[in-house]
Amino acid sequence: MSRSLKAATAVGALLLATACGSSGTPSSAGGLNPPDLEAQKKLGKTEGKVNLIAWAGYVEDGSNDPKVDWVSDFEKQTGCQVSTKTAATSDEMVSLMKSGQYDAVSASGDASLRLIASGDAAPVNTKLVPNYKDVFAGLKNQDWNSVDGVPYGIPHGRGANLLMYNTKKVTPAPDSWSAVFDKASAHKGKVTAYDSPIYIADAALYLMKTKPSLGIKNPYALDQKQFDAAVQLLKEQNANIGEYWGDYLKEISAFKSGNSVVGTAWQVIVNAAQAEKAPVKAVLPKEGATGWSDTWMISAKAKHPNCAYKWMDWIISPKANAQVAEYFGEAPSNAKSCALTSVKDHCATYHAADEPYWKKVHFWTTPVPQCLDGRKDTKCVPYSKWVQAWTEIKG
Repeated sequence: MSRSLKAATAVGALLLATACGSSGTPSSAGGLNPPDLEAQKKLGKTEGKVNLIAWAGYVEDGSNDPKVDWVSDFEKQTGCQVSTKTAATSDEMVSLMKSGQYDAVSASGDASLRLIASGDAAPVNTKLVPNYKDVFAGLKNQDWNSVDGVPYGIPHGRGANLLMYNTKKVTPAPDSWSAVFDKASAHKGKVTAYDSPIYIADAALYLMKTKPSLGIKNPYALDQKQFDAAVQLLKEQNANIGEYWGDYLKEISAFKSGNSVVGTAWQVIVNAAQAEKAPVKAVLPKEGATGWSDTWMISAKAKHPNCAYKWMDWIISPKANAQVAEYFGEAPSNAKSCALTSVKDHCATYHAADEPYWKKVHFWTTPVPQCLDGRKDTKCVPYSKWVQAWTEIKG
């Protein structure tokens, strides 16, 4: 899948990128059996360069905007020259990582477990990343960035998928995802949804709260019956969808024109739409929400592992993490970054330190056959089947 970003305003309309895992208390993707790889034990001499795969807006060197640059100082301080391949989708990231030409990737939740299971990503020694100690606890050792307590990446930032609505057309103000599911017909043709197979988890989350008899415990761990119920709900929703959105600039335009009046959005989209005078507000519904958190992962075939470790530490350092979070439009992963954002209420707006808020968010995680909710007596529907179903849902 793909995810658009605030950075699109600087570099043009970009395809959407992706993100990650499951919510709340620390856990890990038990049940996976990745290759037996060891994390690097100590840092050696830097190699003079590092090759990265990243979402647009994550590795800015001033070439898109001279005022937006957290790469140049990294290069000066470490001697590691940065080369970046900007990816448009998680599938592209996975393919590029398999080539062995890249050292690290800003992987999203629909890619991270694939990279771990295939042996393309190596475990990470967090002791070699000094700034890791200041990363919010709620981002450490989660389903999308660890396996059986072994970390496979360094958290970059996070965001929630919110319910945005037109305050003039949708009354009373909604507080439930029923606005886009059971009650979507009230706005037939003007409902919008995120265009990605991972959106099936949004339907699963809604059913988890409204149909407990299905027994859903994790919206990314669905057995066939649970999966079929989510797919059916989305097929019913499809009759009321005006458009599925991928490019966030188009979603803003649709809400400004009135072509869309209710649907999924990110905080950065809400901010941008309000800045353009669209009559919108957003809410984290009572059922909770899905969300995303990207992770910097190191290649098991990295040719420049020492520079890669230096980069992972740099991008979550307080200043750099504040810069990228503000530019991209997300909550930073480093708690100390909040004091360094140019917009002083950035972290409040994005709920950076609000752990009770994040406990309601189920972060994107790659669906795998080994059920992430701990069930051992059944197989869950893998992501490849989600991709097939999404095509059917959209007709």
